[in-house]
Amino acid sequence: MQAQQGYSEQVKEQVKRAFLERVSLRGIERTLEISRRTVSRWVEHWAKRLPPLADTLEPARPDDVLELDELWSFVARKDNKRWVWVALCRRTRQVVAYFVGDRSEASCLQLWRRIPTSYVWCHSFSDFWEAYQNVFAADRHQSVTKGSGETNHIERWFNTLRQRLARFVRKTLSFSKTDRFHNMALKLFIHHHNQLCRIS
Repeated sequence: MQAQQGYSEQVKEQVKRAFLERVSLRGIERTLEISRRTVSRWVEHWAKRLPPLADTLEPARPDDVLELDELWSFVARKDNKRWVWVALCRRTRQVVAYFVGDRSEASCLQLWRRIPTSYVWCHSFSDFWEAYQNVFAADRHQSVTKGSGETNHIERWFNTLRQRLARFVRKTLSFSKTDRFHNMALKLFIHHHNQLCRIS
């Protein structure tokens, strides 16, 4: 922590903005002359101070709709897959819940369990991946094709994630070396995104 004392809050905020705009740790080190180790400590500090995701959400409405999807990513090497499961509120564009795991039904169940109670009764849409049909209630969930338009917002959000955090791009030289940092980077991005949605 001592290394952080020489940097102002303004500099730290600049680093955070760069980190959330696809600048790699090496890129930040080169351009801002702040060591990767220091930036990593800051990312960990910022992630630990974040409130529960539910605290960032707009209140749910009875007619809210959730869009569900999962995104492929990896840690350390490409055969070490990590699937990011996300539930997005169509009205607010906020991420209501997420889970990082494999592509199994058990991971889908973890996503469902993380959806706040006020959103759990919302109607939802996903693709035809079988896990969704087994976990989400049949009377409130519908599987649709990509061309239906019912999952456009979650697909667009994944595009934004890939544009902003290079470690989530399929073909990239940037990647997370540990699950811990992979999850911290995602957590920081999602909270930042939800706060921007509240402001707008």
